[in-house]
Amino acid sequence: MYSLVDGNHTTVTEFILLGLTQDPVLRVILFIIILCIYLVTIAGNLCTILLIRVSTQLHHPMYFFLSNLAFADMVFSSSVTPNMLVNFLVDKNVISYHGCGIQLGTAVFFGAVECFLLAAMAYDRFVAICNPLLYSTKMSTQVCVQLLIVAYTSGCFNASSFTISFFSLVFCGSNRVNHFFCDFSPLLEVACSEDSVLILLCTFTAGFIIVFTVIIIAISYIYILITILKMRSMEGRQKAFSTCTSHLTAVALFYGTVMFIYMMPKSSYSTDQNKVISVFYMVVIPMLNPLIYSLRNNEIKGALKRELGKKVFS
Repeated sequence: MYSLVDGNHTTVTEFILLGLTQDPVLRVILFIIILCIYLVTIAGNLCTILLIRVSTQLHHPMYFFLSNLAFADMVFSSSVTPNMLVNFLVDKNVISYHGCGIQLGTAVFFGAVECFLLAAMAYDRFVAICNPLLYSTKMSTQVCVQLLIVAYTSGCFNASSFTISFFSLVFCGSNRVNHFFCDFSPLLEVACSEDSVLILLCTFTAGFIIVFTVIIIAISYIYILITILKMRSMEGRQKAFSTCTSHLTAVALFYGTVMFIYMMPKSSYSTDQNKVISVFYMVVIPMLNPLIYSLRNNEIKGALKRELGKKVFS
């Protein structure tokens, strides 16, 4: 849909999202698969949040950040997945101009929040393993809240830079976006004009968040590895390392996908490949995180058994 601007030009007031595929059979198959993934994502992350809230054994900084990570995963996935599911059921999936800006802002906001939460969890493991005697001081409730505020403040900066840049773009030609959600790069492809300074700001903000949090995680785990190697007891090494495996798995999945999307040269992969990677990044990973922590974390499994036992015998 278009509206007149200055009498001679038109501007886009809504976008058509082309989605993942136009094959009707494949659309039905993908709808069922992604609907199941989304339901597991919501159920798994909600259960993680509730379990951490009701189980006093999990009232520790690591699980405080994990519950916030579960919340971020839910909203992150919900910002794009319901609209993607609609896309499989209709011939033409239309999203309004302002709705597109809100979707973009929400996705980049919680993407940045997730980066900082993963970095905070790495720092928590660093303090727990390398400075256990100072853990209660360095990871006090006040410190945890401050780290959470930093995460959400950074998310606000990231979202602001992208949404301001989006609303500065002029769309006067095609309104067909070759993606399943309002991602910034496909939107640039259909824009008639753009503010290079604002686009550079977006690139800098997103790049800084990724690089800064990766450095924090890398430094934390370098010190953790050095500390573990200095331990004389093999049992102590295994116990220390087991507390990090879930987080390392989540970090590898998240940052591996993010770096592939945002740091690979655009000429080296197609739009269809970008769509598939984005599905993994925005739909699959939010489902995997609660499964990773529930299957590989003994404290989570123990707390779940205790709470289920209370329900059965109450």
